[in-house]
Order: sequence, then C-alpha cells, then structure tokens
Amino acid sequence: MSPLENKNRCLQMVAAWNRADVSGVTEHWAPDVTHYNLDGEPHDTELVLTAMRGSLVSFSDLRLEVRSILAEGDRVMLRLTATATHSGEFAGIPATGRKVTWHYLEELRFNEEGKVVEHWDIFDFAPLFRELGHPAPAL
Repeated sequence: MSPLENKNRCLQMVAAWNRADVSGVTEHWAPDVTHYNLDGEPHDTELVLTAMRGSLVSFSDLRLEVRSILAEGDRVMLRLTATATHSGEFAGIPATGRKVTWHYLEELRFNEEGKVVEHWDIFDFAPLFRELGHPAPAL
C-alpha cells in the first residue's frame, strides 16, 4: 500500500470513531496488531477495545479532529484534538457534564495489505484531569 492509501485509511478510522463505530476502526486492524502507549509495553486488542468502548461511555459526543497527518513508507503519524462532554465515570471521577478537550498523537504502521500491525497512542492526560477538577494520577 502507498503512503497516501495508508493515510486515507487513517482518515477512515477517524471518521468511524466520530460515528462511535468501533468496528469501523477495527476493520482496519490486522489480527495480530500490537498496541502501545506511553509505557512502551505491548497491549492486546481486547484491552484497547475495552478502553475505546469505555471512552465512548465516559465522554459522550466525542469528536476527533485531525490537526496534522504525515505518511511515509508504511507509517502514518496523526496529531489529533478530541472534544467531548464528560458524561460518565472516567478514572474514578464521576460525570461532571463539563466540555473537555485533549490532544494526542498516534503512530500507525501498516502491512502490505493495508492493515494496521502496530499502533501507538501518546496521550498527556494531565490537562484533561485539570479540566475535570482533579489532579492527574502519578505515572
């Protein structure tokens, strides 16, 4: 797959996320996709799916906006802004009804069939916790 095709797949995943269509995101994942976050440890797909579904409960009307997207070779980098209403429990914090915003980066590596085989999410949750009126937990 070309870098442009991989970039378009990423935009399709963002569009699916904005429809709260988890399967529209995961259809682009290879069965053996590995997920990572700031801890650098591999996470299995079930854990990531649980987190994705939980975020849709914790943050209604969740919307992602792509601020920039770069593709080279088999990798795509995205800089995203998320906005939502805190409508359900998140990290032990009861729903506040507050509108919140957070920023994050994603890096995705694609195989030759155009499926994601490696997925990195880099979030800084400290500003989100501040918006919710709580100190960020220690890393």
